[in-house]
Amino acid sequence: MATRSLFHTLRCRLTNGVVGSNYIRKTESSPLSKSYSADTAIGGSLVEESLESEEKDDLRSRIFRLILPKRSATTVLEKWIGEGNQITLNELRDISKELRRTRRYKHALEVTEWMVQNEESKISDADYASRIDLISKVFGIDAAERYFEGLNIASKTTETYTSLLHAYAGCKQTERAEALFKRIIETDDSLTFGAITYNEMMTLYMSVGQVEKVPEVIQVLKCKKVSLDIFTYNLWLSSCAATFNIDELRKILEEMRHDASSNEGWVRYADLTSIYINSSRLTNAESTSPVEAEKSISQREWITYDFLMILHTGLGNKDMVDQIWKSLRNTNQKLSSRSYICVLSSYIMLGHLREAGDVIDQWKESKTTEFDVSACSRILNAFRDVGLEEKARDFHLLLVQKKCSLENGVS
Repeated sequence: MATRSLFHTLRCRLTNGVVGSNYIRKTESSPLSKSYSADTAIGGSLVEESLESEEKDDLRSRIFRLILPKRSATTVLEKWIGEGNQITLNELRDISKELRRTRRYKHALEVTEWMVQNEESKISDADYASRIDLISKVFGIDAAERYFEGLNIASKTTETYTSLLHAYAGCKQTERAEALFKRIIETDDSLTFGAITYNEMMTLYMSVGQVEKVPEVIQVLKCKKVSLDIFTYNLWLSSCAATFNIDELRKILEEMRHDASSNEGWVRYADLTSIYINSSRLTNAESTSPVEAEKSISQREWITYDFLMILHTGLGNKDMVDQIWKSLRNTNQKLSSRSYICVLSSYIMLGHLREAGDVIDQWKESKTTEFDVSACSRILNAFRDVGLEEKARDFHLLLVQKKCSLENGVS
């Protein structure tokens, strides 16, 4: 029963939405270069960075020496060509990718813009997908949408749709994402969408708390005969856990084991999750860090830090809960109510009321997340619903001590 109440707190943290590496085809014209030229994000004339004092003098080095966003990568590219040097598309793709990785979106956008203007016939789907993503980051989601709508029909490919859906998900634009997703599932069979497109929609639903909609996406995905990847399973597992659907969760784990595309890592993941489901408190001292032992599984495949915290709670590893919570608080990521609910439930289940009280204080003092009394009420009621009256009483007393009393919504 304790395990069921733990699952009530599970929500999936989304980190940097996932979009595949293959994206988009060319446009009939170049809307960005006319209406959304990257230079206009800054305004005024742009000055080329001085390069004379630098020892290394290749194209990448010149562009990466543009420290300030107002300086123009386009100017660097034009001067490089003017000096009689050659530029390959693969070189520009690598530069743009690295610029994106270091969050220098404006310069990355300028590089892709130069590619379209000078090598349009050789531009790949992935190049245009990158542009949609970069436009959303530099100019906003409305500009990215206008760019997408300006594409000709032939250019509205699987990659283009997925890229725009990713942008919507990143901005939590649920209605626009749903409208686009409807267009996606109603397109003719000439476009084939993989799991990554559906993952975008499920990730959005998890991030905005609409977990009940995740199974609907799974149903559509299966009707379209799309193969699930491990991230799809992670999202599906999280939605079932968050709605107390433990029987369905067990079925999902069994499906993972028998999935034709599964591998050894998937099986270990399913087995480890089963341990959590079947054991509310495993205190085996030899098993203090089961997740870290699975080095072959990537961090992304463990759903979220929230899931890690819940997992270690089920295993009775209070030290790991402390470490994960400390790591979350030290990141640059904005903590959501979901994370506070998760760690609160973990400490309550482990019987550490002082730490739970500290979390309430941290939440109430947080500048990025408003304290959610109704969420605390749901945790309290969840404990009661599964028969954990003692945990419920402890939590209720703690809420009263922290001035989150009945009149504020806790019943």
